[in-house]
Amino acid sequence: MRVLVVSNPRATATTVRQRDVLVHALAADAKLEVEETANRGHAAALACRAMRDGVDVVVALGGDGTVNEVVNGLLTDGVHPHVPRLGIVPGGSTNVVARALGLPNDPVEATSVLIDALNADRYRQIGLGQADDRWFVFAAGLGYDAAVVAAVEAHRRRGRTSTHSLYVRTAVRTYFQQDRRKPAITVEFADGRTLSGIYLALVTNTDPWTFLGERPVSPTPQASFDTGLDVYARTRMGAAGILLSATRMIAAPRRTRHRGKGFGSRLEHDLTEFTLRADRPLPFQVDGDALDERSSVRFRGVPRALGVYV
Repeated sequence: MRVLVVSNPRATATTVRQRDVLVHALAADAKLEVEETANRGHAAALACRAMRDGVDVVVALGGDGTVNEVVNGLLTDGVHPHVPRLGIVPGGSTNVVARALGLPNDPVEATSVLIDALNADRYRQIGLGQADDRWFVFAAGLGYDAAVVAAVEAHRRRGRTSTHSLYVRTAVRTYFQQDRRKPAITVEFADGRTLSGIYLALVTNTDPWTFLGERPVSPTPQASFDTGLDVYARTRMGAAGILLSATRMIAAPRRTRHRGKGFGSRLEHDLTEFTLRADRPLPFQVDGDALDERSSVRFRGVPRALGVYV
């Protein structure tokens, strides 16, 4: 078995020790190659090369951004039978993908699970989302949430560590900086329906959307790797409604968790294809990675797109 480990040394919780533990564990049973990323886009390039060279497994050691880049590299040529399977060892601050798949958040424990899965050839075929030409694993967003992601990335470039408290403080500050007078977004569904008057739109491929510490945040609790895409849209941006919705997303038990309606929100479930349009360019993000501003994004849900060891 040929295995490539793509390690992001700048990920929040990734250490040399974690990389060495993973490499030592894999080296006994696999033909192993290890590459460290040097810049943005490098993980995607490494994964693309591995796919075209016939590598069997690519392991992402890093946070959600590293996982997203690896997935995009693996699927450079689209979904086909020779795409390597994905392994994940979480090394970021939140690790939404790993936790949504039921993997341990501790990298050493996750390494043990990965080794067992490789030995047993135990993997899961998951559906993915595509935003224009960019693949995403758990979520994308247009508007407010993407503005928060971009602001946090700016803090990180200035040397700040990505923490949950940094996200919360940045979210509050960004909320008061947003233009909340006129909604900019319209959702155009494949069946011809439209949903207008939207201030922000979250597109999810699984539940939860993110975590606040150990607490899952679930705007779309029916979302799953086994279904299409879900959309959470805000039709009002009043502080009271936002706070009440956020509280329900975090506090409610899973069996009765917020279903997306009320407090100025709308929910759409299991969509195959739709487009978000805005009357002005808005911040845009996929899997917590801020991209260029967009005024139109076409989304597709692609079932059984990738095999992941779990």
